Amino acid sequence: MTELEKLDAGLEYCFTDPEVEARKGNAVALCRELNATEHTNREEQCAIIGKLFGSAGENPAILPLFQCDNGKNIHVGAQFLANYNVTILDIAPVHIGDYCMIGPNTLVTTVNHPLSPRGRRKRLAQAKPVTIGNDVWIGGNCTILPGVTIGSNVVIAAGAVVTKDVPDNCVVAGIPAQKIKDLEDDT
Repeated sequence: MTELEKLDAGLEYCFTDPEVEARKGNAVALCRELNATEHTNREEQCAIIGKLFGSAGENPAILPLFQCDNGKNIHVGAQFLANYNVTILDIAPVHIGDYCMIGPNTLVTTVNHPLSPRGRRKRLAQAKPVTIGNDVWIGGNCTILPGVTIGSNVVIAAGAVVTKDVPDNCVVAGIPAQKIKDLEDDT
């Protein structure tokens, strides 16, 4: 298998492989274009998001500086908002539902590296998808780790590190994030 085929299969792959690195080129260029677009120019911003993301619902809004690894692995629903300095490392797919807001300085990552020095010296990585439901508010300075599924009607408190799945209708906080409160679904 090529390194790109390994990546797509969810296996360990070498992240410095030229084919793997080439995927980032389009994302880097489109992120640069998106970040240079006036945030009030919604039409242009939506057009760039349409080229960058795999799919986007109506009225997405992204404030600068947004960064991602691939772009085409990001799928967001209607009324998506990413505040300042959001990074989505979408080596594997990231699915985000409708009416979701991501706070500033937040990282959503699908990629991880080996614990062994030998594996890291070989520049190995492995990716697992992230899924986020509808009506989720991720506070500022949060980290969402690979393989996590976050339910609908969830609030991730500022500074939380989400290391495991989060059920619907709750608030989680802390490092690692833990459920601290149930929420009513009033939709």
